[in-house]
Amino acid sequence: MSSASTAAALSANAVTKHFGGLIAVEDMTFELGEKEVLGLIGPNGSGKTTMMNLISGALRPNSGEIRLYGDTITGIGASRVAKKGVARTFQLVRMLPAMTVLENVAAGGVFGHARRWGKDLEDYAQALLQRVGLPNAGNALVSALTYIDQKRVELARALASEPKILLLDEWLAGLNPTELKIGIALIEQLRTEGCTIIIVEHVMHAIRSLCDRCIVMNSGAKIAEGTPAEVLADHGVIRAYLGDADA
Repeated sequence: MSSASTAAALSANAVTKHFGGLIAVEDMTFELGEKEVLGLIGPNGSGKTTMMNLISGALRPNSGEIRLYGDTITGIGASRVAKKGVARTFQLVRMLPAMTVLENVAAGGVFGHARRWGKDLEDYAQALLQRVGLPNAGNALVSALTYIDQKRVELARALASEPKILLLDEWLAGLNPTELKIGIALIEQLRTEGCTIIIVEHVMHAIRSLCDRCIVMNSGAKIAEGTPAEVLADHGVIRAYLGDADA
């Protein structure tokens, strides 16, 4: 935790989630330090997004406990978790298509942790659009934006609530090389500003450059934990990604 403080911003203790006979997350235990950027990686179907859904309140675990700065948030529902200070983006961008870019960002300030109204909200939403590189897009409909710009709007909307923890679920997915550089630079800026972030990502050079620490999941369970260099050199991690023949 090179840039993290000793405070536990988030802790998961023996968290398990199953869907019928399928175990999606099994006995997950970890801590996230304040101002730490934690990568949650693993092959497709390993349980990463399910873990993000458990943290954000979209799903209730079958067992275990999740705490935000010591306050239990297990199973309280997504809206209450958001108000307590957890904001997120999604694998597939989720926009409010009938609303303008500025209105989409403002929605995060109304329903999230730090709630704003009126002119204060509008000014803050506009400042966030400036921050993510869309200073002149406020009056446009989100449906008219490119994919990278929709992702920028989704990030601004998550930031509008001034979250204690930001969850980025494959936010860099689907970007071309030029867009990827822009996206990594935006996350690097948040890291520099001291945001506490969990990133689910398959872009390994982003994981290497952005994360203080990584947790690797496979078949719902944690199989490795450490710095990006440590976990990406782990034989068990290589087997999980490539199979025994290539490990």
